[in-house]
Amino acid sequence: MLKLLGSLCVVSGGALAWYFQRAERRRERNTRLDFQRAFRRMSEEVRMARTPLPVLLRALAGDCGEPAAVFFEAVSRAAAGGEDLPKVWRERAEDLPLREGDKSAVSALAGELQGDEEKVCKAISHVSYTLANSAGEAERTRPEEEKRAAALWFSAAALLVILLI
Repeated sequence: MLKLLGSLCVVSGGALAWYFQRAERRRERNTRLDFQRAFRRMSEEVRMARTPLPVLLRALAGDCGEPAAVFFEAVSRAAAGGEDLPKVWRERAEDLPLREGDKSAVSALAGELQGDEEKVCKAISHVSYTLANSAGEAERTRPEEEKRAAALWFSAAALLVILLI
């Protein structure tokens, strides 16, 4: 009976680890989509409305999911408080739940947010393009990664159960 209970705990642990890994990938995908929408809106606001950056960042924070909203809110407060915007932007970009290539693209935008409208819009478009390519690649490889992760976690759990029995 004790071995059965231990086996159930091991299999449940494997299933829980698989579930958390899957949730993390979903969080990354949602964060990437939030940033794509935010950068699209940012580009429109820069071109059409010429909204000041702290106000624009605060508005973007209100329209995004949690990781992106926290990012834009922190950068907005820093910009309104007179802090060095590129420095804060880069620091906050490193904390995002994104792949390294996406983080570096978002981080690189920090230095391009000052200057003329064309330069800013071009930089935003480049980052949006990078995020879109990353999203396409992630969607293309997602089924294979999910199968691999499920096989890994459940095989490891099965091995532990066999060793336990």
